[in-house]
Amino acid sequence: MTAFDDLMTFQRDTEALRLISWRLGWDQETMMPKGAAEQRGEEMAAIEGVLHARRLDPRVGDWLEQAEPQDEVQTSHLRHIRRDFDRASKVPADLAATIARITSTAQGKWAQARSDEDVAAFLPVLQEVVDLKRQEGAALAGNDAIYDAMLQDYEPGTTGAQLAAMFDALRPELSDLRAAIREAEAPAKLKGTFDETKQLVLSEVLALTFGYSLHNGRIDKAVHPFSSGSGHDVRITTRTNPQDPFNCFYSTIHEVGHACYEQSIDDAYLLTPLGRGVSMGVHESQSRIYENQLGRSRAFTGWLYGQMRDAFGDFGIPDEEVFYGTVNRVNEGFIRTEADEVQYNLHVLLRFDLERALMAGDLQVDDLESAWNDRFEADFGYPIDKPSNGILQDVHWSVGLFGYFPTYSLGNVYAGCLHAALRKAVPDLDTHLAQGDTKPATTWLRENLQQHGGLYEPRETIQRASGMEPSEAPLVAYLKDKFSGIYRL
Repeated sequence: MTAFDDLMTFQRDTEALRLISWRLGWDQETMMPKGAAEQRGEEMAAIEGVLHARRLDPRVGDWLEQAEPQDEVQTSHLRHIRRDFDRASKVPADLAATIARITSTAQGKWAQARSDEDVAAFLPVLQEVVDLKRQEGAALAGNDAIYDAMLQDYEPGTTGAQLAAMFDALRPELSDLRAAIREAEAPAKLKGTFDETKQLVLSEVLALTFGYSLHNGRIDKAVHPFSSGSGHDVRITTRTNPQDPFNCFYSTIHEVGHACYEQSIDDAYLLTPLGRGVSMGVHESQSRIYENQLGRSRAFTGWLYGQMRDAFGDFGIPDEEVFYGTVNRVNEGFIRTEADEVQYNLHVLLRFDLERALMAGDLQVDDLESAWNDRFEADFGYPIDKPSNGILQDVHWSVGLFGYFPTYSLGNVYAGCLHAALRKAVPDLDTHLAQGDTKPATTWLRENLQQHGGLYEPRETIQRASGMEPSEAPLVAYLKDKFSGIYRL
């Protein structure tokens, strides 16, 4: 056994324990009794303590020094393990365990506060989370910015300044397009009620249509849709709303994009550092291209229109073309996950700016709600009506995911690059999508991106797949072309 072999044998158990931790999180969101929240916090803290100790095990450092990689794959394994080892070396074990415990209980308090529309009940535990994450960020950052250190957990190799520059170029384009759309005649709006059981049945059809394997996965309901797991156990959740079946359908397609990425990674990487998506930005590129460029395309919505008529009968939309406009209608609204393609990134940029200021100490937790409300009204032109539509709508801050939000918009940028390359590679794509056949697209994504897992760094992953340096330009061009057609701009 070489040092590399010993390291990979040790790492296999670490990866298995990490997946067990994910499974506890999935259970907490789907099936765990409400009364188990405090105990679950202790359980999560315990397993995080074990994981932290393994990542910091002195033998890992020795193996890393002694290991001599023989190929590109082994070199990539070592890069990931070294990154985790260096991170664990900087964060005290008691701090890591405390963060796991507090964020687990904070999640339950956020859910209750959201249900009660009670921001004051949530702010004390949010303050605890922010204080702990600032401590963690300071430990990781050294002389660098705390927020940049946090970003490395989700998008290795990027900085807040790089993202800000990209978003500063994106924001005026979106604002101008949104302003033009508000002056134009809007497509028909979906009306009526839609049986939630039938929504879930069609939701499963959509998951299978996009290639999700229920042999290695399952679909459940949750307040906030998410995907969890990797390898041979990848689970998703969705949600239903009687007045808005699109919420269910496109939440499902979105999470299937995440899940198919994980299910498509080469089995040779199972229970290794390469056996999961390389970054949240790349992950989000898959969910967004599935949901938007494919799922909301004119061709695919034509097929979906027939599926909805089969499921719900006549629901007031006369034909496929009107339905395409209805699916892509730009609506006033508060919820990021329900936002249309034009406004979605404006929601993300709001969160990016606020959390970056929060971690820098330029914004205090007690002022967060007013800062959110002021920014939202400035960006969208109408005020927040209740906390669950504002500061309490997202779970991310309660569980300590600072640095996560910008990867949503970065994923949209990546998806724009991938979509441009996909259209060139599969010129008859719309013919297939119009028949509910996503295989040419999903096969191209699997072969060019998904199967590689964590083999390459995030930007290189996108460059290799799309043949271009990541830029917001393809996304902007796609959005202008699509919505100029829908709104006759």
